[in-house]
Amino acid sequence: MTPMIDVIILLLIFFVCTASFTPPEEILPTHLLLPGTADSDVPVPPELEDLEELVIEVSWLENKPGWRIGGGAYDDLVQLHSLLTAVFETQADLPVILDVADNVPMENVIDVFDLCRGIGFTKIQFAASEEL
Repeated sequence: MTPMIDVIILLLIFFVCTASFTPPEEILPTHLLLPGTADSDVPVPPELEDLEELVIEVSWLENKPGWRIGGGAYDDLVQLHSLLTAVFETQADLPVILDVADNVPMENVIDVFDLCRGIGFTKIQFAASEEL
């Protein structure tokens, strides 16, 4: 009887160690931009044509996110996607700096980060406050 209990315990340990506890990606909520949902012929504003770095300010006002680039304010990801795509087509190696306010939920920060990565920006950084 004891050897059978030992084998069952070893099998139990084996199956617990090899089990995957990560959630499947299909059930996680995502914000997908389908082809045709964003206007691809968005002109790049003159103040964004010759930049050394692109600073995206992410804020949280009235229980919704807001984004500012240069002098323009954007209140949905489709508008932001259109503008960032137009900027990427003119300056693909431009570094992007995400300046996130303290009260912005992490979900919205990841949305902007994923949007930049999806467009093709590879140099994405986060702005940090000087107070540490």
